[in-house]
Amino acid sequence: MDLKYTICALALTAGLSAAATTAGAEIRLRMSHFVPTTIGLHTDFMEPWARRLEACSGGEVTVEIHPAGSALGDINQQYDQARAGVVDIAFGHTGFPAGRFPRSGLIELPFLVPSSDAGSHAMWDARDLLAPEYQGVHVLGYMTHNPGVLHSREPLTSLEGLAGMRVRTSNAANAAVVQHFGGESIGLPPGQIYEALQRGTIDAVSMDWNGMNVYRLYEVATHHLDVPVYVSGFFFVMNQARYDSLPDNVRACVDQDSGEALVSTFGAMWNAWQEPGLDIVNNNPEHVVTHATPEEVAAWRDQSAGITDTLIENAIAGGVENAREIVAAMEASIAAHN
Repeated sequence: MDLKYTICALALTAGLSAAATTAGAEIRLRMSHFVPTTIGLHTDFMEPWARRLEACSGGEVTVEIHPAGSALGDINQQYDQARAGVVDIAFGHTGFPAGRFPRSGLIELPFLVPSSDAGSHAMWDARDLLAPEYQGVHVLGYMTHNPGVLHSREPLTSLEGLAGMRVRTSNAANAAVVQHFGGESIGLPPGQIYEALQRGTIDAVSMDWNGMNVYRLYEVATHHLDVPVYVSGFFFVMNQARYDSLPDNVRACVDQDSGEALVSTFGAMWNAWQEPGLDIVNNNPEHVVTHATPEEVAAWRDQSAGITDTLIENAIAGGVENAREIVAAMEASIAAHN
């Protein structure tokens, strides 16, 4: 079945359902996302957010969540589903589909983001500049994770040590940095990283500390270079027409749990989620962690300046004429929140 036809059909169904529930004096909202229900993004963020909205509305609102593995859980469809009204609320990844969010993707520039708190605020503070990418939806918040670092099977104490290594990377900026320092960039879904490290088909992986625990990578990667090599961005949005149609009291409930108030909670969440991975590594004598100094990070960022400039120029060539303005706004926000 044609994808556009499917979305239109689902949107019609959603619209009829919304009309029926409104007539019954109950507002039923559908939320979709692309992650399993076992990880923190669901258990500590989206599930509690939905229940807070229900409670704030005094039972007037019911939120149904459709996660990864459901018909609405495709990572590539989150924004389209929300815009079309197939779902009312969606959490998506700015890297999927590839090339869809070139303005938001500037948050991925090498060595730009030092923490989830700073990165999340950088996107939120630049929201007016990112707005062309989010037509038809009301943005509830933006997020980045804490920076991904490098985990390897063999000793790794500097980015120069990547030379000759096969490294699983997470986005184009991450891949460019690995290649700049002589490594080979390999694309793999997270679920395949463990086996690839175990078999030696890759030598290292770029991933945040949370992933060490979630994917049990501590069993196959015992050397860690703590240097902020990449981040990814995420959006949390609501269909604009649905938002506008909410009763004043329900819209007030949404507003009080979105924007700056919500974005300000993301850094603490990611800090908590990475603790189990850090604890496993720090309490295991087989693991060796090398913490890059601020001077080393600054030097590597300078060495990667050409990559950053190329990525910005690519965004400009792709139609983001104000890419440098967006980056400057993000940098200013990060300086204020770091």
